[in-house]
Amino acid sequence: MNQGKKNGNLIAIITMFFLFAMISFVTNLAAPFGTIWKNEYAGSSTLGMMGNMMNFLAYLFMGIPAGNMLVKIGYKKTALIAMAVGVVGLFIQYLSSVIGASTDVFAFGEYAIKLNFIIYLLGAFVCGFCVCMLNTVVNPMLNLLGGGGNKGNQLIQTGGALNSLSGTLTPLFVGALIGTVTDKTAMSDVAPLLFVAMGVFVAAFIIISFVAIPEPHLQKAGATKEKFSHSPWSFRHTVLGVIGIFIYVGIEIGIPGTLNFYLADSSDKGAGILMNGAAIGGAIAAIYWLLMLVGRTASSAISGKVSSRTQLIVVSVTAIIFVLIAIFTPKDVTVSMPGYSVGEGFMMAQVPVSALFLVLCGLCTSVMWGGIFNLAVEGLGKYTAQASGIFMMMVVGGGVLPLIQQSISDAAGYMASYWLIIAALAYLLFYGLVGCKNVNKDIPVE
Repeated sequence: MNQGKKNGNLIAIITMFFLFAMISFVTNLAAPFGTIWKNEYAGSSTLGMMGNMMNFLAYLFMGIPAGNMLVKIGYKKTALIAMAVGVVGLFIQYLSSVIGASTDVFAFGEYAIKLNFIIYLLGAFVCGFCVCMLNTVVNPMLNLLGGGGNKGNQLIQTGGALNSLSGTLTPLFVGALIGTVTDKTAMSDVAPLLFVAMGVFVAAFIIISFVAIPEPHLQKAGATKEKFSHSPWSFRHTVLGVIGIFIYVGIEIGIPGTLNFYLADSSDKGAGILMNGAAIGGAIAAIYWLLMLVGRTASSAISGKVSSRTQLIVVSVTAIIFVLIAIFTPKDVTVSMPGYSVGEGFMMAQVPVSALFLVLCGLCTSVMWGGIFNLAVEGLGKYTAQASGIFMMMVVGGGVLPLIQQSISDAAGYMASYWLIIAALAYLLFYGLVGCKNVNKDIPVE
């Protein structure tokens, strides 16, 4: 009986690892897919980033409800619903490759918005609900399956590593399938990835359906909800941390997303890569996510001795320096970096040295989420769970800030748009230096 339970837990753990990877895979499809839609709408970076915006916008609506679902229906049912929603969202995105390409719906400035673009945005929004629910489920579920403590944390860290690995591979795969963005490039070129993702979700749904999952936090029928005299909003350092999470996710997505657009743009405005720009951009964006994996691994090794506050301050300053170098370095100063295409395989490409310094920011952004979260919930006690739901909502920043950045890039150029990233990093530096201090210690939290 115990052996059967262990085997069931092992299967559930492996499935959760796949879902952890799928969160990053589905999320990171939006930015490279954006190069297709950007080309469709005459180089509009703003419209190209709309899919990413819709994906993250879902967090604003689903963050707190997802937490409530865990309490009311449990981890297992929430995960099953999330996977079903994910299949629907991915299939809707696939439909955008076969429906509505010649149907005008409305005018947006100089652009005639097609039905297929609206279908794609709907699919991205539905996928956002999926990844929000999965984000809410996988961390506590892995902790439970590991029995809590060091073993539970070890499983979470392993899942996080797979999440980063998936984030590394996604833009690489998309770029390889696209190659060079032309007037014939369409969503049908990346349909294989959508079907692979749907297949993984279906398989995970079937497996989880037959696995017993512990549900210690499932609300019993008739149980009354405890009422608190205060809320996380009563704590200044938490409020500033909530803003910090919103800004951080925007930084994390905006840096590689805009870089991908920049490298894929073969016009004078872009990096000037005439062949395989999308493939090269995808490969270099993949390096960013790979460095996030490296940074998280390094942080886990030193976090026992170096505080979250110190780490946040150091990486914020370092990232500001890297981005400033990227902004001020002329485009004709180049460096050799790896790229990939289906036709030519791996290759070295000459790209602006700015790309190198923007990619290095992945080392910095890798530790920011954990640092901000830890500082923002310090001293919250019984209000920590409520704060977690609010933080999940603020992931919407990963859609809002990159969209604003693309609007700036349309008006002033790609590198000029990174001044928004500088301002955002400056806020995180402020939070690490001053904003993270708990000045509301008089509020009872037990």
